[in-house]
Amino acid sequence: MKHAVSFISLLLAMSVSAQTYDFTVTDSVAVTPVKNQASSGTCWCFATASFLESELLRKGKGEHDLSEMFIVRQKLINQLNDNYLRRGRGNIGQGSLSHTFLNAYNQVGIVPEEVYSGINYDSPRHNHGEMMAMLEAVAGVALKAKKRSPQYDAMVKSVLDTYLGSLPETFTYRGKTYTPESFAESLGINTSDYVELTSFTHHPYYEAFELEVPDNWEHARQYNLPLDELMDVIDGALRSGYSVCWDGDVSERGFRFANGVAINPDVRDLSRYSAADSAVFAPLTEAQRLDSVMTFSRPYPEIVVTPEVRQEGFESFVTTDDHLMHLTGLAKDQNGTKYYVTKNSWGTDRNGFGGYLNMSESFVRAKTIYVMLHKDALPAALRKRLGIR
Repeated sequence: MKHAVSFISLLLAMSVSAQTYDFTVTDSVAVTPVKNQASSGTCWCFATASFLESELLRKGKGEHDLSEMFIVRQKLINQLNDNYLRRGRGNIGQGSLSHTFLNAYNQVGIVPEEVYSGINYDSPRHNHGEMMAMLEAVAGVALKAKKRSPQYDAMVKSVLDTYLGSLPETFTYRGKTYTPESFAESLGINTSDYVELTSFTHHPYYEAFELEVPDNWEHARQYNLPLDELMDVIDGALRSGYSVCWDGDVSERGFRFANGVAINPDVRDLSRYSAADSAVFAPLTEAQRLDSVMTFSRPYPEIVVTPEVRQEGFESFVTTDDHLMHLTGLAKDQNGTKYYVTKNSWGTDRNGFGGYLNMSESFVRAKTIYVMLHKDALPAALRKRLGIR
Protein backbone atom coordinates (compact mmCIF):
# COMPACT_ATOMS: atom_id res chain seq x y z
CA MET A 1 0.00 0.00 0.00
CA LYS A 2 3.00 2.35 0.30
CA HIS A 3 2.71 3.48 -3.33
CA ALA A 4 -0.99 4.21 -2.91
CA VAL A 5 -0.30 6.27 0.19
CA SER A 6 2.57 8.12 -1.46
CA PHE A 7 0.39 9.08 -4.40
CA ILE A 8 -2.33 10.40 -2.12
CA SER A 9 0.43 12.55 -0.65
CA LEU A 10 1.31 13.67 -4.17
CA LEU A 11 -2.26 14.85 -4.69
CA LEU A 12 -2.09 16.84 -1.50
CA ALA A 13 1.24 18.28 -2.58
CA MET A 14 -0.51 19.58 -5.68
CA SER A 15 -2.37 21.89 -3.30
CA VAL A 16 0.67 24.17 -3.39
CA SER A 17 0.34 25.52 -6.93
CA ALA A 18 0.49 24.86 -10.66
CA GLN A 19 2.44 27.83 -11.98
CA THR A 20 0.47 30.68 -10.39
CA TYR A 21 -2.71 28.68 -9.99
CA ASP A 22 -3.10 27.94 -6.29
CA PHE A 23 -4.94 24.63 -5.81
CA THR A 24 -6.38 23.00 -2.73
CA VAL A 25 -7.41 19.35 -3.03
CA THR A 26 -10.76 18.80 -1.32
CA ASP A 27 -11.43 15.14 -2.12
CA SER A 28 -9.20 12.29 -3.29
CA VAL A 29 -9.23 8.52 -3.67
CA ALA A 30 -6.46 5.95 -3.29
CA VAL A 31 -4.41 5.54 -6.46
CA THR A 32 -1.51 3.54 -7.88
CA PRO A 33 1.60 5.08 -9.52
CA VAL A 34 1.40 6.95 -12.82
CA LYS A 35 2.46 4.91 -15.85
CA ASN A 36 3.53 5.82 -19.36
CA GLN A 37 1.74 4.66 -22.50
CA ALA A 38 4.64 6.22 -24.47
CA SER A 39 4.33 5.82 -28.26
CA SER A 40 1.15 3.77 -28.21
CA GLY A 41 -2.47 4.78 -28.67
CA THR A 42 -3.53 2.85 -25.59
CA CYS A 43 -4.75 5.59 -23.24
CA TRP A 44 -8.08 3.75 -23.03
CA CYS A 45 -6.31 0.75 -21.50
CA PHE A 46 -4.03 2.69 -19.15
CA ALA A 47 -6.89 4.83 -17.87
CA THR A 48 -9.16 1.83 -17.30
CA ALA A 49 -6.40 -0.20 -15.66
CA SER A 50 -5.67 2.72 -13.34
CA PHE A 51 -9.38 3.03 -12.57
CA LEU A 52 -9.67 -0.69 -11.76
CA GLU A 53 -6.51 -0.57 -9.64
CA SER A 54 -8.17 2.17 -7.57
CA GLU A 55 -11.29 0.03 -7.39
CA LEU A 56 -9.22 -2.82 -5.95
CA LEU A 57 -7.80 -0.45 -3.33
CA ARG A 58 -11.30 0.81 -2.52
CA LYS A 59 -12.56 -2.75 -2.12
CA GLY A 60 -9.68 -3.71 0.19
CA LYS A 61 -8.02 -6.01 -2.34
CA GLY A 62 -4.61 -4.38 -2.00
CA GLU A 63 -2.37 -2.71 -4.51
CA HIS A 64 -1.91 -4.39 -7.90
CA ASP A 65 -0.21 -3.32 -11.11
CA LEU A 66 -2.35 -4.77 -13.89
CA SER A 67 -0.90 -5.53 -17.33
CA GLU A 68 -2.30 -3.17 -19.94
CA MET A 69 -0.67 -5.00 -22.83
CA PHE A 70 -2.29 -8.30 -21.91
CA ILE A 71 -5.62 -6.58 -22.55
CA VAL A 72 -4.36 -4.66 -25.60
CA ARG A 73 -3.36 -7.95 -27.22
CA GLN A 74 -6.85 -9.43 -26.93
CA LYS A 75 -8.40 -6.17 -28.08
CA LEU A 76 -6.29 -6.27 -31.26
CA ILE A 77 -7.42 -9.83 -31.97
CA ASN A 78 -11.04 -8.78 -31.47
CA GLN A 79 -10.59 -5.76 -33.75
CA LEU A 80 -9.02 -7.80 -36.54
CA ASN A 81 -11.91 -10.25 -36.38
CA ASP A 82 -14.48 -7.43 -36.43
CA ASN A 83 -12.71 -5.66 -39.29
CA TYR A 84 -12.60 -8.80 -41.43
CA LEU A 85 -16.29 -9.57 -40.94
CA ARG A 86 -17.09 -5.95 -41.85
CA ARG A 87 -15.20 -6.38 -45.15
CA GLY A 88 -12.40 -4.07 -44.04
CA ARG A 89 -14.74 -1.31 -42.86
CA GLY A 90 -14.05 -1.84 -39.16
CA ASN A 91 -11.73 0.07 -36.89
CA ILE A 92 -8.25 -1.40 -36.49
CA GLY A 93 -6.68 1.71 -35.05
CA GLN A 94 -5.01 1.78 -31.66
CA GLY A 95 -7.78 3.65 -29.87
CA SER A 96 -10.75 2.27 -28.00
CA LEU A 97 -12.98 2.95 -24.97
CA SER A 98 -13.07 1.69 -21.40
CA HIS A 99 -15.65 -1.05 -21.99
CA THR A 100 -13.13 -2.66 -24.36
CA PHE A 101 -10.94 -3.41 -21.35
CA LEU A 102 -13.87 -5.03 -19.54
CA ASN A 103 -14.85 -7.10 -22.58
CA ALA A 104 -11.31 -8.44 -23.03
CA TYR A 105 -11.05 -9.04 -19.28
CA ASN A 106 -14.16 -11.22 -19.46
CA GLN A 107 -12.68 -13.16 -22.37
CA VAL A 108 -9.16 -13.90 -21.20
CA GLY A 109 -8.75 -12.69 -17.62
CA ILE A 110 -5.81 -10.54 -16.54
CA VAL A 111 -2.22 -10.84 -15.34
CA PRO A 112 0.06 -8.52 -13.34
CA GLU A 113 2.42 -6.17 -15.17
CA GLU A 114 5.42 -8.08 -13.85
CA VAL A 115 4.17 -11.18 -15.67
CA TYR A 116 3.44 -9.52 -19.02
CA SER A 117 4.97 -6.12 -19.75
CA GLY A 118 4.13 -6.22 -23.46
CA ILE A 119 7.58 -4.93 -24.44
CA ASN A 120 9.38 -7.64 -26.38
CA TYR A 121 11.38 -5.41 -28.70
CA ASP A 122 14.36 -3.07 -28.65
CA SER A 123 12.79 -0.23 -26.69
CA PRO A 124 12.53 0.62 -23.01
CA ARG A 125 9.02 2.00 -23.58
CA HIS A 126 5.89 1.07 -25.51
CA ASN A 127 6.13 1.76 -29.23
CA HIS A 128 3.42 0.25 -31.40
CA GLY A 129 3.99 1.87 -34.78
CA GLU A 130 5.78 -1.05 -36.45
CA MET A 131 3.54 -3.68 -34.88
CA MET A 132 0.39 -1.92 -36.08
CA ALA A 133 1.80 -1.65 -39.61
CA MET A 134 2.46 -5.40 -39.59
CA LEU A 135 -1.04 -6.22 -38.36
CA GLU A 136 -2.65 -3.94 -40.93
CA ALA A 137 -0.66 -5.66 -43.68
CA VAL A 138 -1.74 -9.11 -42.50
CA ALA A 139 -5.36 -7.93 -42.28
CA GLY A 140 -5.15 -6.62 -45.84
CA VAL A 141 -3.97 -9.96 -47.20
CA ALA A 142 -6.93 -11.80 -45.67
CA LEU A 143 -9.37 -9.25 -47.04
CA LYS A 144 -7.90 -9.52 -50.51
CA ALA A 145 -8.08 -13.32 -50.38
CA LYS A 146 -11.57 -13.20 -48.84
CA LYS A 147 -10.42 -15.93 -46.50
CA ARG A 148 -8.70 -16.29 -43.14
CA SER A 149 -6.45 -19.29 -43.53
CA PRO A 150 -4.71 -21.19 -40.72
CA GLN A 151 -1.58 -19.34 -41.80
CA TYR A 152 -3.37 -16.02 -41.25
CA ASP A 153 -4.17 -16.94 -37.65
CA ALA A 154 -0.60 -18.12 -37.14
CA MET A 155 0.76 -14.87 -38.59
CA VAL A 156 -1.40 -12.71 -36.30
CA LYS A 157 -0.20 -14.71 -33.31
CA SER A 158 3.39 -14.46 -34.50
CA VAL A 159 3.23 -10.67 -34.84
CA LEU A 160 1.73 -10.29 -31.38
CA ASP A 161 4.22 -12.72 -29.84
CA THR A 162 7.11 -10.94 -31.54
CA TYR A 163 6.22 -7.46 -30.32
CA LEU A 164 4.28 -8.05 -27.10
CA GLY A 165 5.62 -11.44 -26.00
CA SER A 166 4.10 -14.90 -25.72
CA LEU A 167 1.17 -15.33 -23.37
CA PRO A 168 1.72 -17.11 -20.05
CA GLU A 169 -0.48 -20.13 -19.42
CA THR A 170 0.31 -20.07 -15.69
CA PHE A 171 2.37 -17.79 -13.47
CA THR A 172 3.39 -17.33 -9.86
CA TYR A 173 2.47 -14.09 -8.14
CA ARG A 174 2.98 -13.31 -4.46
CA GLY A 175 3.57 -16.96 -3.67
CA LYS A 176 0.54 -18.38 -5.50
CA THR A 177 0.15 -19.97 -8.92
CA TYR A 178 -2.53 -18.63 -11.24
CA THR A 179 -3.87 -18.74 -14.75
CA PRO A 180 -5.01 -15.41 -16.21
CA GLU A 181 -8.59 -16.47 -15.57
CA SER A 182 -8.03 -17.59 -11.97
CA PHE A 183 -6.10 -14.40 -11.19
CA ALA A 184 -9.00 -12.32 -12.50
CA GLU A 185 -11.37 -14.36 -10.34
CA SER A 186 -9.18 -13.76 -7.28
CA LEU A 187 -9.45 -9.99 -7.75
CA GLY A 188 -13.23 -10.09 -7.46
CA ILE A 189 -13.93 -7.51 -10.16
CA ASN A 190 -17.48 -7.88 -11.47
CA THR A 191 -17.40 -6.09 -14.83
CA SER A 192 -21.20 -5.78 -14.90
CA ASP A 193 -20.92 -3.38 -11.94
CA TYR A 194 -19.58 -0.62 -14.18
CA VAL A 195 -21.69 1.77 -16.22
CA GLU A 196 -20.90 4.37 -18.85
CA LEU A 197 -22.68 7.74 -18.76
CA THR A 198 -22.80 10.67 -21.17
CA SER A 199 -24.81 13.80 -21.91
CA PHE A 200 -25.96 14.92 -25.35
CA THR A 201 -29.18 16.50 -26.56
CA HIS A 202 -29.58 14.51 -29.80
CA HIS A 203 -30.86 11.48 -27.86
CA PRO A 204 -33.52 11.24 -25.12
CA TYR A 205 -32.35 11.61 -21.54
CA TYR A 206 -32.42 8.61 -19.20
CA GLU A 207 -32.07 6.19 -22.10
CA ALA A 208 -29.01 4.35 -23.37
CA PHE A 209 -27.69 4.95 -26.87
CA GLU A 210 -24.67 4.00 -28.94
CA LEU A 211 -22.22 6.88 -28.72
CA GLU A 212 -21.28 8.04 -32.21
CA VAL A 213 -17.50 8.15 -31.98
CA PRO A 214 -15.07 6.08 -34.10
CA ASP A 215 -13.51 4.32 -31.09
CA ASN A 216 -16.87 2.86 -30.08
CA TRP A 217 -16.23 0.05 -32.55
CA GLU A 218 -17.85 -2.48 -30.20
CA HIS A 219 -21.10 -0.49 -30.37
CA ALA A 220 -21.51 -0.15 -26.62
CA ARG A 221 -24.39 1.90 -25.26
CA GLN A 222 -24.06 4.75 -22.76
CA TYR A 223 -26.77 6.13 -20.48
CA ASN A 224 -27.69 9.69 -21.45
CA LEU A 225 -28.17 12.18 -18.61
CA PRO A 226 -28.87 15.91 -18.44
CA LEU A 227 -25.55 17.72 -18.17
CA ASP A 228 -26.04 19.04 -14.64
CA GLU A 229 -27.02 15.58 -13.45
CA LEU A 230 -23.99 13.99 -15.08
CA MET A 231 -21.73 16.47 -13.30
CA ASP A 232 -23.52 15.83 -10.00
CA VAL A 233 -22.92 12.09 -10.42
CA ILE A 234 -19.21 12.64 -11.06
CA ASP A 235 -18.89 14.97 -8.06
CA GLY A 236 -20.87 12.66 -5.80
CA ALA A 237 -18.74 9.68 -6.78
CA LEU A 238 -15.45 11.46 -6.07
CA ARG A 239 -16.73 12.77 -2.73
CA SER A 240 -17.86 9.26 -1.75
CA GLY A 241 -14.55 7.52 -2.46
CA TYR A 242 -15.28 6.31 -6.00
CA SER A 243 -13.00 7.32 -8.85
CA VAL A 244 -14.13 7.94 -12.43
CA CYS A 245 -12.75 6.83 -15.79
CA TRP A 246 -12.99 9.85 -18.13
CA ASP A 247 -13.01 10.11 -21.92
CA GLY A 248 -12.83 13.49 -23.59
CA ASP A 249 -11.20 16.07 -25.83
CA VAL A 250 -7.65 17.17 -25.03
CA SER A 251 -6.92 18.78 -28.39
CA GLU A 252 -8.05 22.18 -27.14
CA ARG A 253 -5.59 24.99 -26.57
CA GLY A 254 -6.77 25.22 -22.97
CA PHE A 255 -5.48 21.72 -22.24
CA ARG A 256 -1.92 22.34 -21.06
CA PHE A 257 -0.44 19.24 -19.50
CA ALA A 258 2.95 20.91 -19.01
CA ASN A 259 1.26 23.52 -16.80
CA GLY A 260 -0.86 20.95 -15.00
CA VAL A 261 -4.20 22.53 -15.96
CA ALA A 262 -7.03 22.33 -18.48
CA ILE A 263 -9.20 25.45 -18.77
CA ASN A 264 -12.04 26.79 -20.91
CA PRO A 265 -11.68 30.59 -20.69
CA ASP A 266 -14.35 33.12 -21.60
CA VAL A 267 -12.69 36.04 -23.42
CA ARG A 268 -15.92 37.57 -24.76
CA ASP A 269 -17.92 38.61 -21.70
CA LEU A 270 -15.70 41.16 -19.96
CA SER A 271 -18.45 41.92 -17.43
CA ARG A 272 -17.27 38.80 -15.61
CA TYR A 273 -13.74 40.19 -15.28
CA SER A 274 -12.38 42.48 -12.58
CA ALA A 275 -12.39 46.19 -13.40
CA ALA A 276 -8.61 46.15 -13.81
CA ASP A 277 -8.60 43.13 -16.13
CA SER A 278 -11.53 44.48 -18.11
CA ALA A 279 -9.69 47.74 -18.70
CA VAL A 280 -6.65 45.86 -19.99
CA PHE A 281 -8.64 43.45 -22.19
CA ALA A 282 -11.20 45.89 -23.63
CA PRO A 283 -8.92 47.31 -26.40
CA LEU A 284 -7.77 43.82 -27.42
CA THR A 285 -9.27 41.48 -30.00
CA GLU A 286 -10.64 38.17 -28.77
CA ALA A 287 -7.60 36.43 -30.23
CA GLN A 288 -5.28 38.74 -28.31
CA ARG A 289 -7.26 38.22 -25.10
CA LEU A 290 -7.02 34.48 -25.57
CA ASP A 291 -3.26 34.73 -26.12
CA SER A 292 -2.97 36.56 -22.81
CA VAL A 293 -5.11 34.07 -20.90
CA MET A 294 -3.27 31.13 -22.44
CA THR A 295 -0.06 32.14 -20.71
CA PHE A 296 -1.65 30.30 -17.76
CA SER A 297 -0.42 33.00 -15.41
CA ARG A 298 -3.51 32.82 -13.20
CA PRO A 299 -7.22 31.89 -13.32
CA TYR A 300 -9.65 33.89 -15.44
CA PRO A 301 -13.44 33.58 -15.83
CA GLU A 302 -14.48 30.53 -17.85
CA ILE A 303 -17.28 29.78 -20.28
CA VAL A 304 -20.67 28.91 -18.81
CA VAL A 305 -21.26 25.58 -20.53
CA THR A 306 -24.92 24.79 -21.18
CA PRO A 307 -26.18 21.60 -22.87
CA GLU A 308 -26.55 23.68 -26.05
CA VAL A 309 -22.96 24.92 -25.92
CA ARG A 310 -21.75 21.39 -25.33
CA GLN A 311 -23.85 19.95 -28.17
CA GLU A 312 -22.65 22.61 -30.61
CA GLY A 313 -19.05 21.67 -29.87
CA PHE A 314 -19.77 17.99 -30.51
CA GLU A 315 -21.75 18.47 -33.72
CA SER A 316 -19.27 20.97 -35.19
CA PHE A 317 -16.48 18.43 -34.57
CA VAL A 318 -14.70 20.88 -32.28
CA THR A 319 -15.15 18.49 -29.37
CA THR A 320 -13.59 15.18 -30.34
CA ASP A 321 -12.96 11.79 -28.75
CA ASP A 322 -9.22 12.08 -28.08
CA HIS A 323 -8.04 10.68 -24.80
CA LEU A 324 -8.97 8.70 -21.70
CA MET A 325 -7.73 9.58 -18.22
CA HIS A 326 -8.60 8.82 -14.60
CA LEU A 327 -10.41 11.32 -12.34
CA THR A 328 -9.14 10.79 -8.81
CA GLY A 329 -10.30 13.80 -6.84
CA LEU A 330 -11.66 17.34 -6.61
CA ALA A 331 -9.78 20.59 -6.06
CA LYS A 332 -10.42 24.31 -6.05
CA ASP A 333 -8.27 27.27 -7.05
CA GLN A 334 -7.73 30.52 -5.16
CA ASN A 335 -11.01 31.87 -6.56
CA GLY A 336 -13.03 28.86 -5.44
CA THR A 337 -13.41 27.43 -8.96
CA LYS A 338 -13.84 23.65 -8.99
CA TYR A 339 -11.32 21.38 -10.75
CA TYR A 340 -11.04 17.65 -11.27
CA VAL A 341 -7.77 16.05 -10.19
CA THR A 342 -6.78 13.92 -13.15
CA LYS A 343 -4.26 11.11 -13.45
CA ASN A 344 -2.77 10.88 -16.93
CA SER A 345 -0.75 8.09 -18.58
CA TRP A 346 2.06 10.18 -20.06
CA GLY A 347 4.64 9.39 -17.41
CA THR A 348 5.84 11.62 -14.61
CA ASP A 349 8.52 13.68 -16.37
CA ARG A 350 6.42 15.74 -18.79
CA ASN A 351 5.14 18.15 -16.16
CA GLY A 352 6.07 19.23 -12.67
CA PHE A 353 3.06 17.60 -11.03
CA GLY A 354 3.92 13.93 -11.13
CA GLY A 355 1.90 13.26 -14.28
CA TYR A 356 -1.32 14.77 -12.89
CA LEU A 357 -3.29 17.82 -13.94
CA ASN A 358 -6.37 19.70 -12.76
CA MET A 359 -9.21 20.13 -15.27
CA SER A 360 -11.65 22.97 -14.61
CA GLU A 361 -15.36 22.37 -14.18
CA SER A 362 -16.07 24.34 -17.37
CA PHE A 363 -13.58 22.26 -19.32
CA VAL A 364 -15.06 18.99 -18.05
CA ARG A 365 -18.62 20.13 -18.78
CA ALA A 366 -17.67 21.03 -22.34
CA LYS A 367 -15.17 18.33 -23.26
CA THR A 368 -16.37 15.11 -21.64
CA ILE A 369 -17.38 12.43 -24.13
CA TYR A 370 -18.44 9.90 -21.49
CA VAL A 371 -17.43 8.57 -18.08
CA MET A 372 -17.38 5.12 -16.50
CA LEU A 373 -17.88 4.43 -12.80
CA HIS A 374 -19.21 1.83 -10.37
CA LYS A 375 -22.98 1.61 -10.34
CA ASP A 376 -22.98 1.94 -6.54
CA ALA A 377 -21.74 5.51 -6.99
CA LEU A 378 -25.05 6.44 -8.63
CA PRO A 379 -27.79 8.02 -6.50
CA ALA A 380 -30.45 5.42 -5.69
CA ALA A 381 -33.22 7.33 -7.48
CA LEU A 382 -31.17 7.67 -10.67
CA ARG A 383 -30.14 4.05 -10.61
CA LYS A 384 -33.79 3.03 -10.32
CA ARG A 385 -34.82 5.37 -13.13
CA LEU A 386 -32.16 3.91 -15.43
CA GLY A 387 -33.21 0.35 -14.54
CA ILE A 388 -29.75 -0.54 -13.19
CA ARG A 389 -29.89 -3.28 -10.55
